[in-house]
Amino acid sequence: MFSLFRENIRIAFGSIKSQLLRTILTVLIIAIGITALVGILSAVSALENTISSDFSSMGANTFNIQRYEFTAQRQSSSEAQKINPIISYTEVKAFEDTYNFPYTKTSVSFVGSGTAEVKYENKKTDPEVTILGINENYIQNSGLEISEGRELNYFDVLNNNNVCLIGSDLVKSILSDVNPIGAMISVRGAKFKVVGVLKSKGSTFGNNQDLRVFIPLQKARSLFTQPNINYNLSVKTDNKDMLDGAQDEAILTFRNIRGLTPVEKNNFGIERSDDLLNRITDITQYLYMAAWIISIITITGSSIALMNILFVSVTERTREIGVRKALGAKKKTIATQFFMEAIIIGQLGGILGIILGVLIGYLVASLAEFQFATPWLAMFSAFTIAFIVAIVAGLMPAVKAARLDPVESLRYE
Repeated sequence: MFSLFRENIRIAFGSIKSQLLRTILTVLIIAIGITALVGILSAVSALENTISSDFSSMGANTFNIQRYEFTAQRQSSSEAQKINPIISYTEVKAFEDTYNFPYTKTSVSFVGSGTAEVKYENKKTDPEVTILGINENYIQNSGLEISEGRELNYFDVLNNNNVCLIGSDLVKSILSDVNPIGAMISVRGAKFKVVGVLKSKGSTFGNNQDLRVFIPLQKARSLFTQPNINYNLSVKTDNKDMLDGAQDEAILTFRNIRGLTPVEKNNFGIERSDDLLNRITDITQYLYMAAWIISIITITGSSIALMNILFVSVTERTREIGVRKALGAKKKTIATQFFMEAIIIGQLGGILGIILGVLIGYLVASLAEFQFATPWLAMFSAFTIAFIVAIVAGLMPAVKAARLDPVESLRYE
């Protein structure tokens, strides 16, 4: 039994070699469909991983109070777009003093500059560093971690100490040959002592999260005095079960600070990390559906092409089939031989498509600075689809070959 199976595989490979050009074209057609599936799914998966990682950095059990919601509602052209007022320092200070929900920590922050230049002795960065003013709760609420040194504490913020936290890329840029902890860097002419280095977070959509400097809030306010600075509030609860209650209390508190009446809608946004992740999942579902639709259309064409080449092969080898039957070959043996050809061609196309798809997904992820992850599910799906395509496409030609009359086959020229 095993020797017969091995002989069928040998004959299948011999037939494939004899029709090399058609086989290559068929393998390529199958590979295109598989490449579309694996490539798109890989790119979408990388996008999802990147966005999920970015938004999950808000930290667990955390919600933000910000100027707008994460996604703006579509409005008709006749409807004026609602412009929410900025969240001012007076408002965040009032919120800090008023909001007293148990087991919560409130962080306050603002972006002073996204194009700052940082200096250390005779070294300096390009003007591309982001400077943030923060309070003592920001690092924990944002889900950031310290790799060296310590966080900014309550006394640093209260006393406006000239201390800072820096991203890992700043260490590589200007502090690579010294111990960064204790180094004195310069921001807008002001000196700051580095007390901590953050773990690397990478880039998201070209925004390098490791080129950041965090300084005490009041110190940042004295350096960056541009009008209409928008502040961000973040609240973290120690207990997940208390998150809804903490959020409701925060909304009520901030509505009172803004003087809204009970019938007026919120003129600010509330975002939770789990809400953001759910929205991202909903968006990527449509991308996954598009990937499957494109792939199914392409793979359907691949199935037809494979079936066609096998029908042609049966016709061209009619006399050979007649000789085999005359020598005692059974219908099952003939059918198995053509079936093996279909499976081999299908798997060759599947393997090639998987390799090309992973490479395309990796290339897209690298160019867009996404977090690439090996698409095991897409690869398994592609392998299974290639196998099913081979079975479906090879079934009818194999049955046709098995049913050929040996006498008529021997007469065929």
